[in-house]
Amino acid sequence: MKKTFTRIISALLLTAMVLALGACAAKTEKVEETGTKDLLDEIKERGYITIATEGNWSPWTYHDASDELVGLDIEIGKAIAEYIGVDAKFEETDWDSILAGVDAGRFDIACNGVGYTETRAEKYNFSTPYVYTSKVLVVRKDETEIASLEDLKGKTTANTASSTYAALAESYGATVTPANTLLDTIQLLEQERVDATINAKGSIEDYLKEHPDANLRMIPIAQGDPVAYPMQKSERTETLVKAVNEALEAMRKNGKLAEICIKYFGEDMTQSGN
Repeated sequence: MKKTFTRIISALLLTAMVLALGACAAKTEKVEETGTKDLLDEIKERGYITIATEGNWSPWTYHDASDELVGLDIEIGKAIAEYIGVDAKFEETDWDSILAGVDAGRFDIACNGVGYTETRAEKYNFSTPYVYTSKVLVVRKDETEIASLEDLKGKTTANTASSTYAALAESYGATVTPANTLLDTIQLLEQERVDATINAKGSIEDYLKEHPDANLRMIPIAQGDPVAYPMQKSERTETLVKAVNEALEAMRKNGKLAEICIKYFGEDMTQSGN
């Protein structure tokens, strides 16, 4: 009798284990299925595309006097969402969290003036470039020792830590002081806590329009840098990349892309010859 009871208990335990393993396998299969689902289909099903942006880098992405989120990337992001047939859901976050969030799949795409580089292309799927920017070296008006990138050796600059601007400064021997926003960067420079900064010409020009008395001057250093939209490096984003490219091409052909660019930058920067 005792042996029979033991056998029954063992059988019940074995059955419970099999059922538990089956449930676990089914759950795992469901997670894997969701994780590999085509992202464009997923976006259409949910009805919106999640767009990462800073919201504090004029004229790319910023809040106007009425606190509305506006800017070149905001308008293009909305146009991309409209082309896909969904709403645009903007998620504001700091620069260093944008690419990490795209990589982790928290954001579908980043619309934030992200410069295209071969190194970044190894980690992210990029759209075709939508604008081409000029980089400038920014110093105080009375600065006499810095006239080119080569003069940054042994100097200090301010930029967001993971930006191409910071990487460029470091490649020329500068020590980079991390800054979260363009305003933080400029304050560090004007307060003489750093010697220079590197940024997009359009952003600095926009700042100088609002602050004509700023103690700053620009030194041109690079033209025609491609800017594109990064998405997660995965097969599941390939159709989304295609759709974004189609949207950008349609805007390029009907003149909408140039129109938005001129609205925010005062010039058409949509061609590589800028």
